Amino acid sequence: MLLVIDVGNTNIVFAAYDGKTRLSAWRCRTDSGQTADEYAAFLSQMFLSAGIMFKDISDVIMSSVVPAANFHLIQFCDKHFGVKPHIVDYALIKDHLSVLLEKPEEVGADRLVNALAVKIFYQTPAVVVDFGTATTFDVIDHKGAYLGGSISTGINLSLDALHRAAAKLPKVDVRQPDRVIGQNTVEAMQSGIFWGYVSLVEGMIAKISQELGAQPLVIATGGLAPLIAKGTKSIQKLDDELTIKGLLHLSQTLSHRQAAE
Repeated sequence: MLLVIDVGNTNIVFAAYDGKTRLSAWRCRTDSGQTADEYAAFLSQMFLSAGIMFKDISDVIMSSVVPAANFHLIQFCDKHFGVKPHIVDYALIKDHLSVLLEKPEEVGADRLVNALAVKIFYQTPAVVVDFGTATTFDVIDHKGAYLGGSISTGINLSLDALHRAAAKLPKVDVRQPDRVIGQNTVEAMQSGIFWGYVSLVEGMIAKISQELGAQPLVIATGGLAPLIAKGTKSIQKLDDELTIKGLLHLSQTLSHRQAAE
């Protein structure tokens, strides 16, 4: 049985698979100080509810953008599963994805895994817009090679920065306002965030398309992707499982290679 771990800046997703069948998935907040035993306490309850035991886990693959969290997660896998996890980086993925950058080793693991998932499961050229702690745009060309992309501030991070930096601006929820011209402070902030990010997506996709010389398929992922997609036709697909799908495919490919060897 495989355990997939996706460590993001805000949350960690754990997903258990039996072959290609996902048994269950769980989410917790990312805390780089969390110990191996604390992960065990959390997952033991989750596993119990799904009818899974620690001894059932025979393989682990992990993508992480929080290096400080890796030590305890690796220790957890070694102590409680007796397994050394595959940690996704450029060295692990380079045989499966062409990365056309000067320093490919600097690219975040999640961006590489997303690009691999697009290459396998979608048509190309394509752009992945990931609405996470940061809002990222990742470009895959018509041959399935990763070309790079851009990184912007995430939606919730922008809201927090507004609230902290401007004493009179309140905390607001992210929603699609009825109009662009807000008639009070809350409406104005919601308009600026929602329509501002819609415009960011539309503007970036237009410029990326111009550089590519082609109209890419645009796939959005991340918690706020469904909301932003409601405001623009630039996003054609929603896939909240994109990173997990990429990790699952990579794990299966590695397992087949090891079996052949």
